[in-house]
Amino acid sequence: MRKRPYRYWLIVALIAALIYYAWGETTQTRGAQKVSFRPAEEACGTSGLLRYCVYRDRRGTNGDVVYHMHGRNLDEHIWNDDTYMTALIQAEWQRRPELPPTVVTVSYGSTWLLTPKGKKSDSGLLDDLMTRLPTIEAKVGRPRRRLLMGESIGGLNVLIAGLSYPTRFAKVAALCPGVYSTSPFASLSTIRATMQRTGASPKIIFGVWMMARKYAANDAEWQRVSPLALLERAGPAYPALYLSNGLYDAYGNFEGSQRLVATARARGVKTEWHPIYGGHCSTDVSSLASFLST
Repeated sequence: MRKRPYRYWLIVALIAALIYYAWGETTQTRGAQKVSFRPAEEACGTSGLLRYCVYRDRRGTNGDVVYHMHGRNLDEHIWNDDTYMTALIQAEWQRRPELPPTVVTVSYGSTWLLTPKGKKSDSGLLDDLMTRLPTIEAKVGRPRRRLLMGESIGGLNVLIAGLSYPTRFAKVAALCPGVYSTSPFASLSTIRATMQRTGASPKIIFGVWMMARKYAANDAEWQRVSPLALLERAGPAYPALYLSNGLYDAYGNFEGSQRLVATARARGVKTEWHPIYGGHCSTDVSSLASFLST
């Protein structure tokens, strides 16, 4: 049998690659489901490294201020994005007769973690944020109540801020927060067992492991911001909590969120728990909008 020439197999490979490329181009998503809502008025500014935007409903606001902390690879402009969850919250508020709160989105970049100053050079953003709130509120106006809302790493950030400074905030809504019952400084075998138990993606857990070491030098520093550790000193006067998590969260946060809810309730903290049959950051927008506006 005569051997096929090299050029023949090269042509076959090129044809296969073209077919694969054409199929990918033909079947890729062409658009996005958009939310019908009236975008809030936006005014943005900076304070040191902190960037922020103030959003007010065009009908007016109720005197409360919600500080929103975004998830990974987003920024302070996300609130009016008509393809994002925040647009659904606004649409829900606009269906209700009562006025919503003012929203202040805050950002230190695409990905960041609030920690007190420690041994790591990137630590200290928690201290920085708390010293800058008065500057923001000098422009926004003194709030009737301060509320916090965040998703994913932003959900972890709002828990850290709200539980570290419980007298400063009235409510904390943490959606799919990065809460783990296992420390990122635990042994590799313990982390592997946690991944198997929660169904977390190894790639994602490696990213969490790397991020933890960017902001905390050791487990003792990590425990200073672990919501589970912070709740151990909580009482009924702490901020009311709203927690939500998808059962099939690839970050493996469902287990940690459940444990956080149990701890909060045992400590007498008023807590809403919304487990969702879905993935990372699936959210019950109606109950969330109600929690933030009442």
